[in-house]
Amino acid sequence: MDTARVHKLNTIVAHLPPSGIRAFFDLVLGMDDVISLGVGEPDFVTPWHVREQAIFALEKGYTSYTSNKGLRELRAHIAAFVENQYGVAYDIEHEILVTVGVSEAMDLAMRAILNPGDEVITHDPCYVSYAPTVTLAGGVPVLIDTWTAPGFKLTPALLRAAITPRTRAVLLNYPANPTGASYTRAELDALAAVIIEHDLLLLSDEIYDALSYETAHVSMPSLPGMRDRTIYLNGFSKGHAMTGFRLGYACGPAALIAAMTKIHQYTMLCAPIVSQLAGIEALQHGMPDVFEMVVEYNQRRRFVVHALNQIGLDCHLPQGAFYVLPSTRRTGMDGLTFATKLLQEQRVAVVPGTAFGAAGTQHVRMAYAASLAHLNEAMARIARFIRDHT
Repeated sequence: MDTARVHKLNTIVAHLPPSGIRAFFDLVLGMDDVISLGVGEPDFVTPWHVREQAIFALEKGYTSYTSNKGLRELRAHIAAFVENQYGVAYDIEHEILVTVGVSEAMDLAMRAILNPGDEVITHDPCYVSYAPTVTLAGGVPVLIDTWTAPGFKLTPALLRAAITPRTRAVLLNYPANPTGASYTRAELDALAAVIIEHDLLLLSDEIYDALSYETAHVSMPSLPGMRDRTIYLNGFSKGHAMTGFRLGYACGPAALIAAMTKIHQYTMLCAPIVSQLAGIEALQHGMPDVFEMVVEYNQRRRFVVHALNQIGLDCHLPQGAFYVLPSTRRTGMDGLTFATKLLQEQRVAVVPGTAFGAAGTQHVRMAYAASLAHLNEAMARIARFIRDHT
């Protein structure tokens, strides 16, 4: 048997790079006394009443499939949340799809809207899966360099310059991973004007919407002219500390949600019923938990930014999420060298900036989703590391 022929891979998959986050954190495995500021996951345990609902659901025998769209009751609560929070109404029968995390929703959206060669514009730095998800759907990711833009933000001028006749959609994440950048209503209005002018779709990843500190979050589909050209993506992982439940959702025009649902039917079928029932509990009774976590994140955010600037790592103050993206330039090390040596010498794990874009050679990402005690110790170790190398 010709094993080379049997095991020949799809060429797109064969050339797809592994996640820069996971590749780096393979180094952490087996190491002792490591303080991890790397993985983008809340350090809070899912609130007890949400966990209890999941346990009770199992005890009552809820172990079946649900509708492909998700439980009707959950879709009703999602619709109520989005309308109450942002003033945008969605039909629960035709305009909402419950997914296995926001990652699946993003993948479904790309596969539903892209034809081979269609371009999707997004900001760079961005979450590690965005460009590969576009590529796997047959599209072409177009990355706009915002590493040196004020606050790492996409501007109308940068967006307009990247649009070509092949542009199909814009992908915007805010508050953003890895930068924590977010946008005022005026800034979003200006971006929306360019999107409308060029008749583009928008994929708006707002998974960190609850974790906004400077100003109230403004949702893109709430802006004039944007509801019917936006696929709104959100979920439970970050704000509700439910990463392991793998529960997300997409809201948008009926035709787009129907196309996404067809793909979902043949792949995931439905999100786990236990997760969906836990999601109902989170939306019904979980907002006080979210507010408590946001207060704690905000305190950590200010502590970490102040500490990093004091010890010689220039760091902007993020407006949302739970990440900072300090520059390593003043240390004389690039981000990869800094992250590798810091892990080896001081047992603090951070992510090289290049995991989020090729131009991030002088940055590292740190997640402040850790207790103040751990953050305080991490900052002390980083300070020692910098002293040892200057």
